Amino acid sequence: MEHRLALIGFGTVGQGLCEILVDKEEELRKRHDFEAKVVAVCDLQKGSLHSSQGLELPRLLELARAGRSLEEYPGELDRGWNALRTIRDCDADSVCELAYTDIKSGQPATDHCRAAFESGKNLVTSNKGPAALHYTELADLAAAKGVRFGIEGTVMSGTPVLNLARNCLAGNKIRSIRGILNGTTNFILSKMESGRAYDEVLREAQELGYAEAAPTADVEGHDALAKVTILANVLMGASLRPSEIPCEGITEITVEKIERAKAQGMRWKLIGEAKRDGSTVHASVRPTMVDMSHPLAGVMGANNAISFDCDLLGEVTINGPGAGRVETGFSILVDLLEIHREMRAVKP
Repeated sequence: MEHRLALIGFGTVGQGLCEILVDKEEELRKRHDFEAKVVAVCDLQKGSLHSSQGLELPRLLELARAGRSLEEYPGELDRGWNALRTIRDCDADSVCELAYTDIKSGQPATDHCRAAFESGKNLVTSNKGPAALHYTELADLAAAKGVRFGIEGTVMSGTPVLNLARNCLAGNKIRSIRGILNGTTNFILSKMESGRAYDEVLREAQELGYAEAAPTADVEGHDALAKVTILANVLMGASLRPSEIPCEGITEITVEKIERAKAQGMRWKLIGEAKRDGSTVHASVRPTMVDMSHPLAGVMGANNAISFDCDLLGEVTINGPGAGRVETGFSILVDLLEIHREMRAVKP
């Protein structure tokens, strides 16, 4: 069954998704009856294309890898549409929203989400902004329009968190969620255990591509803050905004503090937490000493992990990559496959 896609953004995640769709084309068709046809691509820097007949993914990837404009793609097709026109006027079933987003405002991704739902299209995104700031509004709009809103990739990239909790842990009441939600800070804290200073390890993280040249969003906890907001609101029914959640980063963690923690059988981690207190959910992001016996203490390097404390199952922990080209592309595919199964189920 054909599933028509529009890609808004064709950077790391968009290209990662297309690589998966090319490499797994036959398997996806045989195992999932999923035949992806990309009918539109719009990227602020790389250009915009639309063709109802579909676009050849290897050719799009070739242009992007060569640093050339997508609008060099040959043939008779629509070029130069902006993102909102692409979303509204293309004939896609689902929009993959993969553009840059300002985490403080959630834009332009939030407007992209609204445009998709209002034009009767499903939307999946790995952008944290819309989910952290406007999840309830957007989920309600999608439901009112009879379409679907997928956000699995917003928390731990392709490592299943939201779908795991909503599907595999269904029937449990989640009492608390504690997680290592940022790979950059976990890498830095892990490396500092060998006695290296924060500034030195941060430079290494930047050289390896784990940290940006301006690493504030990571090291001051803002990235983890957006993710813990999503977890609290989506999985625990809270209505929190990032500005309401106490947030502290790792910039004050020293080698001396790490050594003192080790002497107590503890390890420093940047922990995002959401916890029930009666009918209220409290959340925070802060450096925390974790006992060495806890599963989160053993998560080292750039990996992420989350522990769910459930009323029926007790504590369940999952860890894995929280970023990456193919990993985040996979998170988009997971949501698309779930939407595709639902579309097949209702198709006459």
